[in-house]
Amino acid sequence: MFIQVRLLKGFPKPLLYSVPDNWPKADLVGRVVHVPIQKRTEHALILEQYKQKPAGNKFDIRPALALEPFPLDPHYQTFIKKLADHHQLDPLHFFKRMRKFIADEKKAIQNRSSLSKSTTSDREKCYEIILTNEQQQVVDFILPKIKKLQYTPTILHGVTGSGKTECYKAMIVETIKNNKSALLLLPEVTLALQFENIMRAQLPKNITIFGFHSVSTARDKKRLWKALLAKQPLLVIGVHLPILLPIPNLGLIVVDEEHEVGYQEKKHPHINSKEAAILRAHTAEIPIVLGSATPSISSLYNIKKHGWHFFQLKKRFAGAFPKIKTVFLTDKKFRRNFWISQKLENSIQDRLSKQEQVIIFLNRRGFSFFVQCKDCGFIFECPNCSVSLTLHNNDQLTCHYCKHSQTLPDKCSTCKTTKKTTFIKKGIGTQQVVSILEKLFPFARIGRADLDTTRKKKLWHETVAAFKEKKLDILVGTQTITKGYHFPGVTLVGILWADLNLHFPTYNATETTLQQLLQVAGRAGRQSEQSTVIVQAMDNHPVLKYLNEIDYLQFYASELKTRKQLGYPPYGRLAQLEIRHTNQEAAEAEANQLVEYLLSINQKMNLSVQIMGPSEPPVSKIKRTYIRKIYLKSNSPKAIKTLIRALGRLRGHIKTLFTPHQA
Repeated sequence: MFIQVRLLKGFPKPLLYSVPDNWPKADLVGRVVHVPIQKRTEHALILEQYKQKPAGNKFDIRPALALEPFPLDPHYQTFIKKLADHHQLDPLHFFKRMRKFIADEKKAIQNRSSLSKSTTSDREKCYEIILTNEQQQVVDFILPKIKKLQYTPTILHGVTGSGKTECYKAMIVETIKNNKSALLLLPEVTLALQFENIMRAQLPKNITIFGFHSVSTARDKKRLWKALLAKQPLLVIGVHLPILLPIPNLGLIVVDEEHEVGYQEKKHPHINSKEAAILRAHTAEIPIVLGSATPSISSLYNIKKHGWHFFQLKKRFAGAFPKIKTVFLTDKKFRRNFWISQKLENSIQDRLSKQEQVIIFLNRRGFSFFVQCKDCGFIFECPNCSVSLTLHNNDQLTCHYCKHSQTLPDKCSTCKTTKKTTFIKKGIGTQQVVSILEKLFPFARIGRADLDTTRKKKLWHETVAAFKEKKLDILVGTQTITKGYHFPGVTLVGILWADLNLHFPTYNATETTLQQLLQVAGRAGRQSEQSTVIVQAMDNHPVLKYLNEIDYLQFYASELKTRKQLGYPPYGRLAQLEIRHTNQEAAEAEANQLVEYLLSINQKMNLSVQIMGPSEPPVSKIKRTYIRKIYLKSNSPKAIKTLIRALGRLRGHIKTLFTPHQA
């Protein structure tokens, strides 16, 4: 018997090897093997197996050396093929990725992060899961689907603080009892680590729990791999990586905060882990639960269009919904600082006097958006990216794309004005908010939580812990604090610039902005009967009337009408082609050439795909690489895929991104 393989790294063409007599004779395709190549040994993926030597092969054929132990997931190969086809990729891409994260013996083994540790005593404190009637209905619906192995996509629309996590825990316990494994996906690593701590502390201690993400150590990844080889029922928690694991006895997938854009990977090939999870559940014929206080438009649409199941948790587990008050920053009434309205200042002072806690939310980090010379209009820009540099409070100008940093000079580089006072600092960032609050409330204990601090995971963990323990009075943060965190002492949330992201050039800007605002508003009043959210905005945008959580489904109905008129998802399908080149003229030339080629194919094959572009995105240069984009729009995902497949040899010059609605 013979096998055709592709090396996981190195030589790109297929190679032929003979199969040792002691190997199994069936189901070898898709297995990873050790093969000799020149004087070394490499890992390879089996593409085909043959009973006889293929005709035309005149070379000596060496025997393969060994089969890599691989979990016997009966649905894995089918899932990988479907995922690869959807993203127009070679399936080898995913096997390489698993090899990178699991089988790299050379990777240094580090000490486990303190963020995901839990002591034995924590596990022994496991408490009984007590469900409300609303929660019990959801769990009772899902449990038979776990036992029968039935594909059942289910939306769990639970208001903030309604106890969605309690439902997840009950489902996971039942899955493990049935000798099956469960996946729990979160939209970012910090949240995955938090849930790992919760599950370790509150689930029965006989349940094996693994975190599988960028913070996981090589040792933990190898332990997980051994557990999968042993078909051990377990819970795996992570963001992107778990959905690519071969799991022999997968019985349930839970996607929390299913609306979050964090499930969309930022690097090519831009896999959307939520959509991959839906595909995985469908392939394995198992239930998948997608939970959120603000479900995505596409998921809600699938309830009617594709018969997805829908449950609501309308009541908070504790506390009451906050009162929403809107303040417009264009109001000329006196206030000590432009960014802190008098109503917000008075409310903060009131909460401090009552020893209650406050969250101040702004979706911008740094000190100010940009610095401009008021004499000549010059704006400090990044030399590597097409963005202005953000000023931080240590007089450092920083690019948040390539990390270029420079000190704010004493004079303008264009007009040579030597007075530093001629520089105008425009916009506002979290560092500046902290500085403002320190002046307004000199005795308050203030912490900051944004992307700059969350990169330092230990510092972020300490900040969150201090706020939970009421060692901080005010927490200033960006979108990191909007997802899933439970701060019992918070009775006031201030949103400084609510309409900041509403005018971004994306079709779903209104949806993502409202979801973010409702999520951060949901941090208020989780243990209190009286709490307030003060929403500051520049304009009276129509979306502001939906800021009460109970009105979210009304927003869905309104937004759906707009999407239908314009043919945007979920009614139409969008795909994005991205052209990158270190030479600007070459990027533009290739983009124009590609559009002409697409137009000719589209007409020749009568695909009825609308081709838009090429366009220059808002950030058109990153790390000295120029970017141009082409958008494909159609009612048929099949037509878009056909068009991309037809690109042939030009396909190697582009990177495709299918939107989450393409699945």
